Amino acid sequence: MPAHDTPSPTPKDIPYIVMRGGTSKALFFMKSALPSDPAARDPLLLAILSLSTLRDSAGIGRDSLSSKIAMISQSADPEADVDYFFAQGDLKQHRVDASVSCGNILSAVGPFAIEAGLVQPTAPTTTIRVLSVNTGVRSHVIVETPQGSVRYQGDTHIDGVPGTAAPVLINFLHPEGSKTGKVLPTGHPSDRVQGMEVSCVDAAMPVVFARASDFGKTGHETAEALSADTAMLARLEAVRCEAGRLMGLGDVSKLVMPKFAFVAQPAQPGSVIASRYFTPAAAHTSYAVTGALCLAAACRIPGTVAAQVARPIPGAAQRIILEHPAGTLMTEIEIQTAADGRITIPKAAFVRTANLICKGLHHVC
Repeated sequence: MPAHDTPSPTPKDIPYIVMRGGTSKALFFMKSALPSDPAARDPLLLAILSLSTLRDSAGIGRDSLSSKIAMISQSADPEADVDYFFAQGDLKQHRVDASVSCGNILSAVGPFAIEAGLVQPTAPTTTIRVLSVNTGVRSHVIVETPQGSVRYQGDTHIDGVPGTAAPVLINFLHPEGSKTGKVLPTGHPSDRVQGMEVSCVDAAMPVVFARASDFGKTGHETAEALSADTAMLARLEAVRCEAGRLMGLGDVSKLVMPKFAFVAQPAQPGSVIASRYFTPAAAHTSYAVTGALCLAAACRIPGTVAAQVARPIPGAAQRIILEHPAGTLMTEIEIQTAADGRITIPKAAFVRTANLICKGLHHVC
């Protein structure tokens, strides 16, 4: 066929919204707008994340907290309104990891569902029932909609985010065993891994907890200082990978789960525990919501490393206030232990905020 007869590529515009959820930012898509085959979808997502104009205007793609992707669809589950499929972009390794979910970004799923017309708002608030596809965990996200549309402005401040915004309430329902089927995947509240005591816990996110002091740290360091300690990060990774195998997750060297967290006694009166959370290649500048939920559960399970260092609030055992590099984060968590020892978590509640940053079209030729 002559060159001038070669068909031109068919252009396609893919709509997206950039939203902040909690302390993270993500590209939001309707799942139907993207290729269904990950081999075609993932390079496209990485290309959009790496656009310099987005990095400059919306902070997308700069680091692990802003290289997040949410793909939303109407749910076929009778107990959910929308399905939330999360992916973590890694521009350095040029890959997309869909093995886990993100609780901070979950706080923006409710507003997006309303903006996209997937859920009809009610006044004064709208409850969006969300199924996190990656983990199977269901959540109720409660958004302020006083005039029949999402209200983003408000007086709620969360540590790690400048200014204030309208509150978004997240109720996680039965997040136990999100990836392994058990809150304690190894069957024990603590295990010995490479000579140190760790706790492997799975609630919304599988996390390996260790004392900061076992890594020569106080648990009150800045995220920047921890991320700069390459020798410590290499040791952490070795412990994480061995613990991942103990949890039944196999070879986790190329996965971002399980996460890893240091625990230590808190510095402030009224706080329950101090912690530093790893993504896992670097320290989180604040704390992941799913990680905070897992830590809250660990604080309430006797024998875990977290429970050993925690200082419970008298008369308010369900309230876990954790100190992180940007401030504090509070969780209200219910824990039940059956006669056979099985642990369940009926509900865990968080207050976050969300903002719509911009809307755009990505042009694909």
